[in-house]
Amino acid sequence: MDIDSITAFLMWCTILNVALLALSSLICVCAGDWVYRIHSKWFSISRETFNVAIYSFIGLYKIFIFVFILIPYIALLIVG
Repeated sequence: MDIDSITAFLMWCTILNVALLALSSLICVCAGDWVYRIHSKWFSISRETFNVAIYSFIGLYKIFIFVFILIPYIALLIVG
């Protein structure tokens, strides 16, 4: 693989992951009660614990996108 194909791959990974992050955040903001009702049927969890878990998941996912996809993509744009 050459640098151009890796750069293109990371570009599409960034686009798709940011879109998924935005969709997940939008669903949690707009339909948070619906998501909680679904998950509370599967697990006995309080609303406060659910909010912390969802907020932590979205934050961790955002950090992973930045560290493992976006930053390497930017570095390859600078180098290549």
